[in-house]
Amino acid sequence: MSDQNNTANAAEPAQQDVPYRSGFVAVVGRPNVGKSTLINALIGKQIAIASSRPETTRKAIRGILTTDHAQLVLVDTPGIHRPRTLLGQRLNDVVEESLSDVDEVAFLLPADQEIGPGDKRILSRLRSDFATKRDDGTFAWKVPLIAIVTKIDELNRTELINKLMEINAFADFADIVPVSALEHDNLAEVKNVLIEHMPEGPQMYPDDQISEERPEETIAELIRGTFLEALDDELPHSLAVVVDSIDYPEDNETGVGYDGKAQVHVSIYVERDSQKPIIIGKGASNLTYVKKKLRTPVNRIVGQKAKLDLHVKVAKGWQSDPKQLEKLGF
Repeated sequence: MSDQNNTANAAEPAQQDVPYRSGFVAVVGRPNVGKSTLINALIGKQIAIASSRPETTRKAIRGILTTDHAQLVLVDTPGIHRPRTLLGQRLNDVVEESLSDVDEVAFLLPADQEIGPGDKRILSRLRSDFATKRDDGTFAWKVPLIAIVTKIDELNRTELINKLMEINAFADFADIVPVSALEHDNLAEVKNVLIEHMPEGPQMYPDDQISEERPEETIAELIRGTFLEALDDELPHSLAVVVDSIDYPEDNETGVGYDGKAQVHVSIYVERDSQKPIIIGKGASNLTYVKKKLRTPVNRIVGQKAKLDLHVKVAKGWQSDPKQLEKLGF
């Protein structure tokens, strides 16, 4: 027993010598490569919408991962793409902003797809932001560029080795880590590599904080994500969700809270009248489904029992209307 204690004590100073590392990680990649799935898996809770539909993420969601010796702020960027609408341009502006001050970049490349023009465009963009070209044509990176090879469960061992060699030749990565976020395969290694390349720095957020999002934003994103999954192909891409208010039960005169349900008032916007029935469903079935599915997550976010009050509204052509975009938070 005493030997074990001595061993444990001998190990303690080494633990204390581990420097604390902290900073921001931009998680980039073309649409639908698994950025949100990876962030949710690393944090251990859903803070970003993960959907099979491209261009699902519309905000630079910041997930906060805290360990004993590090704190990583993961910035989930909307997929970089050629904008077709004013909304698309605004999403690209969000990427611009979220890339402006990061300590490392995690570039997601799916194992089951070829490196394509979208990946090359992102690499070019990252080079212009974070690298300088040397005389010999190679690039010196100002921040570590980490390749995270997603969806490895789709390949056998030989295919994976070939894919990793191809990615190694694609750019001058500081590290390459294969992962399957869905299967939770090699997640610990991703975490370790991201921490290893992070500069030393102080803890920025409390231990228990996992997101920078306000409760209203988190609930709105959860609702939009649930509709995306439930309706899939039928759903118009022009769906926007705004939580107008969260009203906690309290006495009107004294302002003292009492037991009861918080009311979460939500506006769900589409672009055309013909889209409203798709969202509502027969006999309001889709609204009922969303309320049931999100009852527990919303209660947790609000901190007590809550009731979702959903209203479907039309905001004609909002994706290309500057005033409407501002009203909807873009």
